[in-house]
Amino acid sequence: MLILENIKLAFTSLLANKMRALLTMLGIIIGIGSVIAIMTVSSSLTTSISTSFQEMGANNITVGIKQKEEESETRQNGMKFGAANKNVSAEEDDLITDEMLEELTAQYPEQIDAISLSESVGSGMVQSGSDSANISVMGINQNYFKSNDITLLAGRKIKKADLTGSKRVIMVSDKVVDNMFDGDMQSALWQKISVAIDNMYYDYYIVGVYEYEETTLDTTTDSDTTTAAYIPITTGKAQTHADDGYSQFTVVTKAGIGSVSDFAEQIEAFFTPYYMANDDYEISTSTLESMTESMNEMIQTVSIAISFIAGISLLVGGIGVMNIMLVSITERTREIGTRKAIGAKNSSIRLQFIIEAVILCLVGGCLGILLGFILGAIAASLLGYAASVPVTAIVVAVLFSMIIGVFFGYYPANKAAKLDPIEALRYE
Repeated sequence: MLILENIKLAFTSLLANKMRALLTMLGIIIGIGSVIAIMTVSSSLTTSISTSFQEMGANNITVGIKQKEEESETRQNGMKFGAANKNVSAEEDDLITDEMLEELTAQYPEQIDAISLSESVGSGMVQSGSDSANISVMGINQNYFKSNDITLLAGRKIKKADLTGSKRVIMVSDKVVDNMFDGDMQSALWQKISVAIDNMYYDYYIVGVYEYEETTLDTTTDSDTTTAAYIPITTGKAQTHADDGYSQFTVVTKAGIGSVSDFAEQIEAFFTPYYMANDDYEISTSTLESMTESMNEMIQTVSIAISFIAGISLLVGGIGVMNIMLVSITERTREIGTRKAIGAKNSSIRLQFIIEAVILCLVGGCLGILLGFILGAIAASLLGYAASVPVTAIVVAVLFSMIIGVFFGYYPANKAAKLDPIEALRYE
């Protein structure tokens, strides 16, 4: 009951001196507001980066062969050479085979969702009369689209039956359709096109059209833009007479497997026996998870450093609270004397002024949180990110405001509690 009465008295005192209370709270408002604004921008930036990397395949693991770092003998023209040649091409015996991929999938069925394969076939031009389009042909498997976000506009994607039969089908971008078929996607489907690659012509049938996403780096006109075109990887290998096997592939992991980086290490360990006797090559893995974590840690470190600097104003605000509480005690000396004369305990007087200081800081903290959210949302919007306020920052801000009130309010409250009632009643 005593606490509720003191809270009412504290609000009555604040309302009686609105301007003085506002000026007193200004340091708390600016300090809390600055910290919340910084944390809002930091949280928004972190969320945006995480989302972007997630869309890029943050949970995907790229696995490939690489030359061993130590000096090793490499094969060239049927002879052995001691110096490592960084430009040497892997031979068929060094490549990752279908059998290895099947065994990998069988060993980790709970972690692996799909194996995505892709291989460059070459760049070329599609031409029909005066109409032409530049494309970069890639051989892929049916799981490629699980690791790469591609929007299908018409037709279908490359499927398993296309790989099994090494069919001459192709997926092209809407840019190609704009150049070759006046943008009519339905009429483009199942049309035969000839692609010139390395002075050779290859015929394909269009089975699908996807949406080409432009980037800020695109400086070419629509007619000159080179876009990717997808064919079955088996068709691509037959066309280029490539060796069986793959130099790299992408593992699409299932949700909830835990640390992607840890699973990447397990994959490396799985392939170790296959490449233990290989003098030239070994398996390496890479993920976007570690890059995401590093960037988030960097952003958080910078945010904490800036928040610490902004938090100095909280110290100034706390000193202001202490100062105004001392002034308030001086103004209310006779009131304190009267309360003590009729039996009020020192602890009651002390509690009254501590609660008043806490309420002062708490109101200032709430106003600071509101101001910080508004400023943070504006800053995040200008940077092109959705505003995201961490709940923990709000909770910490409220608790910190209360701690400031107790810390800087204790000395004035204790001074008020120790006033001599007779001297206090004589005070003019």
